[in-house]
Amino acid sequence: MAEEAIGSGEIPLLCVRGRTLAAAWERAVVETWRSGAALRTQYDKAGDPPSRDATVVIEVAEPLGEPRLHRSFPAGLEELEIYVQEVVWGVHDSWIRPEEGKWSYTYHQRLFAYDVIDDFKDAPRGGPFGAVDQVGAMVEELAACGYTRRAQAITWMPTVDRGHAEPPCLQRVWCRLVEREGAAPRLAMNTHWRSRDGYKAAFMNMVALTTLQGEIARRVGERLGREVELGRYVDISDSFHIYGSYFREIEENFLALMGARSFEERTWRTAEVEELLLMGRVQLLNGKPGEPPLEEAQVARLYASLPESHRRLVAGSVRERLE
Repeated sequence: MAEEAIGSGEIPLLCVRGRTLAAAWERAVVETWRSGAALRTQYDKAGDPPSRDATVVIEVAEPLGEPRLHRSFPAGLEELEIYVQEVVWGVHDSWIRPEEGKWSYTYHQRLFAYDVIDDFKDAPRGGPFGAVDQVGAMVEELAACGYTRRAQAITWMPTVDRGHAEPPCLQRVWCRLVEREGAAPRLAMNTHWRSRDGYKAAFMNMVALTTLQGEIARRVGERLGREVELGRYVDISDSFHIYGSYFREIEENFLALMGARSFEERTWRTAEVEELLLMGRVQLLNGKPGEPPLEEAQVARLYASLPESHRRLVAGSVRERLE
């Protein structure tokens, strides 16, 4: 159990820092476990202990620094790659079909094609103002004036998200360039989250958003005609929580691993697991029975990103269309 679970009637504010994403996320989970308030959630089942909850600010000094990946995040590496492809490159935007009772939105769609609607059934027709590529606008704003404080993108759409069963956890992305004398400028990113599962979701969120940070830096650099490096990443959660339903999993897996292994043994360098990450792209291309097909442009992009060793693992019907 937590050492200092708070019952004072306040939600604690916890601030953690780490050089790498893996180190910072690990510290955020540990501090929330130790010092989070005991609070009920709308997802609790009978007999579940209250969650551990805090407002958490996480600073990652080197967003792409190694070792970047933590062995204790509760998902497969293939699943992580699929999620990154979904958030950063919109591989599942074609699955947005609320009028059919399927997905209502993706983060990529809200960030790259924000389209105000009054009802999800209006999604196929689009809203009255047209879709807005907010990330594209951020790139243009930063290229025009790197120190602007206006380069941001939002996800929340009050016309449809209030009352929705699964409203967006990510709320806002903000970036700014920091010039340095005699060196490449650095792109800082802040993200603001309404709520998130600190153990089962936050790590994958952070990998995807820091990957997006790298993509924005690349695009701004292209517009400027010079390199743009990544600066620090700051991740702000109004409610960073650990659900009571999996306290035992935290104790037996996450905390036990920390006690038994060094930090190097608790993490992976990206290059160590590249084969498995690439298999996530293969899985996307091969699909699963009953899944909507990917758009052809996404299929071509994913296939082109694979080395020959992994292209051979793609279904023959897909390879025939592309070769």
